[in-house]
Amino acid sequence: MALHLVPIRFRDARDFVAMWHRHNPPPVGMVFAVGAADDDGVLRGVAIVGRPVARHLDDGRTLEVTRTATDGTRNANSLLYGAAWRAARALGYRRLITYTQGSETGASLRAAGWRVLAQRPARAGWDRPSRPREQRGTEHMPRTLWEAVP
Repeated sequence: MALHLVPIRFRDARDFVAMWHRHNPPPVGMVFAVGAADDDGVLRGVAIVGRPVARHLDDGRTLEVTRTATDGTRNANSLLYGAAWRAARALGYRRLITYTQGSETGASLRAAGWRVLAQRPARAGWDRPSRPREQRGTEHMPRTLWEAVP
């Protein structure tokens, strides 16, 4: 099955993530999104790119792939990660990052030419007495920080 890139609206990308993502809800915002469709026009995957979640990385020149989701179609994630980096560069951004959970291999990222920047230990979450946050189900998991290779 051949895949190609398609434009996608934020609402449609969020709906796709809500249906297919294994462990995270759709993000609340984005800078852009891109879809992967098959030859029949059936949407097989999406990538949503936004500002970095960690505020110290939000320097105006960095974006983060905040969510990808596919229906399991082979190579869809790699296609989306590569397209996200090309689009970010075309918009003038210098850096694109993303995270995977400790149990994920990162095979799609490696296939798209990304590299590991850091291993992040598990943390209790974003909740602080001064800034209460809801639990999202991703607390207490180690993560890997990835960067698209220029």
